[in-house]
Amino acid sequence: MRILVLGGYGLIGSAVLARLVEAGHAVVALGRDTRTARRRFPEATWIERDIATLCEAAAWHPLIAGCDAVVNCAGVLQDGPRDDVRAVQDTAMRALFRACAEAGLRRVVQVSAVGATPDARTAFMRTKAAADAALGRLDLDWIILRPGLVLAPTAYGGTALLRALASTPLILPVVGGAGPIQTVHVGDVAEAVRLGLEGRVPVRAAYDLVEDEAHGLSDVAAAFRAWLGHEPAPIVAVPRLLVRPVVAICDGLGRLGWCSPLRSTALVQVTDGVTGDPSPWRRVGGPDPTGLRASLRRLPSTVQERWFGRLWLLKPAIVGGLALFWLVSGLVGLLRFDAAAAVLTERGVGVATAQAAVAGGIVLDLVLGAAIMVRRLMPLAALAMIGGTLAYLAAGTVLAPDLWADPLGTYVKTLPAALLALVALALAAER
Repeated sequence: MRILVLGGYGLIGSAVLARLVEAGHAVVALGRDTRTARRRFPEATWIERDIATLCEAAAWHPLIAGCDAVVNCAGVLQDGPRDDVRAVQDTAMRALFRACAEAGLRRVVQVSAVGATPDARTAFMRTKAAADAALGRLDLDWIILRPGLVLAPTAYGGTALLRALASTPLILPVVGGAGPIQTVHVGDVAEAVRLGLEGRVPVRAAYDLVEDEAHGLSDVAAAFRAWLGHEPAPIVAVPRLLVRPVVAICDGLGRLGWCSPLRSTALVQVTDGVTGDPSPWRRVGGPDPTGLRASLRRLPSTVQERWFGRLWLLKPAIVGGLALFWLVSGLVGLLRFDAAAAVLTERGVGVATAQAAVAGGIVLDLVLGAAIMVRRLMPLAALAMIGGTLAYLAAGTVLAPDLWADPLGTYVKTLPAALLALVALALAAER
């Protein structure tokens, strides 16, 4: 079959794409930014589109032309500068499903989520439920799959957060009052998609993909800690009253493009729990979803995972520290403008040239300090910080070489900041 996979480079979508290719199907994958995905999965035909803009059936017809089936693995946790939950998960999906019905493309697999109901507390769940209901009303051979907490080799969103929590030194922090959680291995989800596409399970049905056992969040985090090879640590239940300010900050950072899993939607989901009923899937002959500990045994656990867990914890501090360093540097220069210019004029630089150099440095400091806090601009800002530091040191060496011997480290102190910017650049990718 020729199959269109939406969100083909995401946590679930990439596993689905790989499984379908292994099964001999031709895959057409669609996503908003496919540059990296094209290199990772050259076997697929890639289409670069923003799903949020495909809100009419007519927009989908050229994309589904020639396909025998469609799999939707796309999803958006929460609204942001580039993300519109309703547009991606509801409006665009309704248009897609109508286009399939109009084109006679009968087989559609919708990857939803357990807990997706019309009265759910989050837009994420309500829009998933709305799309599920719209698909269910159409005369198509549809299947709706509702995974629990998906465990995958890919570290993104909740899976990244679990690795980070499990890597916290000395303690194991978890949100107090969290609901029960049922997990599923991403390979089980991919296999369920394949079975649905190939007609191995009954269509026009919805199936929860979850293990039988439900776990507390502390048990899941402790299992991840053991999987990473860290020493056991005391579990500290952090009251939700203390978690909410962190969540509010993360919601604010979401407006700058940072997709933290600690936003309000995730807090509500953790509070409500992640549970479903695996019996309908089992009754139709679906393979049993892998349990928590068996899933972890299927995942790699090497130094790469341990590095990731610790660095994920440090990434906000690295970016925030760089922003603070450059903003404060710019503000100090602005408040002490004459003193800064005097450093140059005392060494023979003309007044106008010295003032222009100081003013340019202040603007650069403030712009880069602000820019690195914007997710889309962060890599460019980190590069500019490195280049700006090297240019500053080169110019300073020519104009005021004696400051290399300054006991306060006027030049030397900039080198660690440049190295930290290099680390931030290395951590820029989120997928």
